[in-house]
Amino acid sequence: MTLIALTDSNFSAYIGDSAALILISNGNDKLRSDFKTAFDKAADEEGGIVFGRVDPSVYTRLGERFDYQHKSLLIGMYRGEVLWRRSRPWASDLPDYIGQLQDAIAADLPPEQGIAEAEAEETAIVLDKPLDITDATFEQEAIQASHDLPVLVDFWAEWCGPCRQVSPILEKLAGEFAGQIRVVKVDTDANPGLSQAFQIRSIPTIAVFKQGKLIFMQPGALPEPSFRELIKQAIELEIPADEAAASA
Repeated sequence: MTLIALTDSNFSAYIGDSAALILISNGNDKLRSDFKTAFDKAADEEGGIVFGRVDPSVYTRLGERFDYQHKSLLIGMYRGEVLWRRSRPWASDLPDYIGQLQDAIAADLPPEQGIAEAEAEETAIVLDKPLDITDATFEQEAIQASHDLPVLVDFWAEWCGPCRQVSPILEKLAGEFAGQIRVVKVDTDANPGLSQAFQIRSIPTIAVFKQGKLIFMQPGALPEPSFRELIKQAIELEIPADEAAASA
């Protein structure tokens, strides 16, 4: 499926009730180049999802409809409803958001077809880079996922200098320990619910979950050797069966 240039007049015809990823950007709103490349590639490779792009400086009604605020915006839609929106999206967002749309589609399939497709996808996807998660996906992507692998959570914000120092370290270690630990990131500005729930007062704050339990939480930018040792300890740590069952 190719990338569609959406306009005020063709939007309904192309989107309708389809599962759709819609990028709203005028080209001058700090759209990340790596995201644009990943989005274009996904549009060519992914079936069953409509990929569209809107220039809000030209098609102002669509810009107003989605409350475009002069920052690139990614919208996920299904059956005419907005499922989520992400300001200034990252390339690492795409696999998660595509997966959410595919889950929404699968939920509408006849039971036999849905079960068959679920069994075909039973093998878990191995993450080799940090995954951006939100208030809505934290429970699934961090807490529940930690029953399979330890999950390291980076609470960060775009304006935070120390966060930018930590980011490449976590990118490297996510690849190095792929299949042994998941690394996820929470933008505290975009997800105030999680910031409040975990009482985040300073960023970056690093947390680690295993078997549904919070086993580590500390503010501050750790050096790479400390991150490496933390990951190794999380992998080796054994949670007693009764505690793991209580948190399931």
